[in-house]
Amino acid sequence: MGTELVNVAGKPRSLDSIGPVKKIGVLSDTHASSLDQLPISFVKIIKSMDLVIHAGDYTSRRFVEELLATGIPFCGVYGNVDPPSVRETLRPEELLSLGSFKVGVTHPSEGGPPWESEKLARSKFPGVDVVVYGHTHAASNEFKEGVLSLNPGSAVGKYPARYASMAVLSMHPEPRATIQKA
Repeated sequence: MGTELVNVAGKPRSLDSIGPVKKIGVLSDTHASSLDQLPISFVKIIKSMDLVIHAGDYTSRRFVEELLATGIPFCGVYGNVDPPSVRETLRPEELLSLGSFKVGVTHPSEGGPPWESEKLARSKFPGVDVVVYGHTHAASNEFKEGVLSLNPGSAVGKYPARYASMAVLSMHPEPRATIQKA
């Protein structure tokens, strides 16, 4: 399988064909034109992952292309400040099937008040095991009503983030994440 993943509209996209997915690097709100603008420690983490998920606000198509060029399977959505060149490539939401688990990914692309982002993201994906979202620039990793709500924060520490962060998600034996700080 190539690095570009193809979604079947309305159905979860199965990633079983890429082999076992043990470690997933989760990014959002990079607001960068190149991977070179991320902390070096994050680039090393990304390159050691089985899958990379990005929850939007790249702000540059080049950044998306560089993620694809790593050869690591990639799934991303666009955010509220992404330009048309990014929006033409990605969807506003993705629903992934990772083994027996379902993962919803959104920014949300319509933006809105940051304090509503998690609620909006969760409302888009009823019945999933994990909801990945961005927009707030604040890392969050907590279970609510049996669902892991994961916001990796801003990978470059863009205001109002207090620090640069990303997440590493594991799906075995059940969804668990850790927030990584640069």
